[in-house]
Amino acid sequence: MVDSARPRRWPAYAVAVLFLGYAVGKAVFALQARLGFPGGPVVSAAETERYARQFMDAATAQWWATASGVLGACLALATVTPLGRRVSRTLMLLLLAGMLLAVGAGALIMIVDGFVGIGVGWQWYHAVLGIVVIGLHLAMIQSYAKATRRRVAA
Repeated sequence: MVDSARPRRWPAYAVAVLFLGYAVGKAVFALQARLGFPGGPVVSAAETERYARQFMDAATAQWWATASGVLGACLALATVTPLGRRVSRTLMLLLLAGMLLAVGAGALIMIVDGFVGIGVGWQWYHAVLGIVVIGLHLAMIQSYAKATRRRVAA
């Protein structure tokens, strides 16, 4: 196995693109005051209304999701930029672990529903995307951890 001196940056760039795509999709739905995600299962008007009564209106929820997508993209890019590398390694790994838990939970729902079917409406190709997303997050975290580990003098 070859140990490259240069860390891999492409997983972080891919995760940032995915997060920005998520943010754009959520912004589109926020402008339409709808729940859901373009390309995903349809959320009925009745379910959207019930959500609004229990939590908040759909547009506000989608704008919050848009902001979380932009924040996720910024965090992913911070793993490969000099400014982001100045952040405490422990703090960054903690933030990345939290991001993996949040994204991984959503991806796991896509995977289980896409392959097994739990009634949400995700299809098999969404499940494959969920596996790819989890893999990219793990690759990004591994690359960041490897690039920022302390070298011990022999």
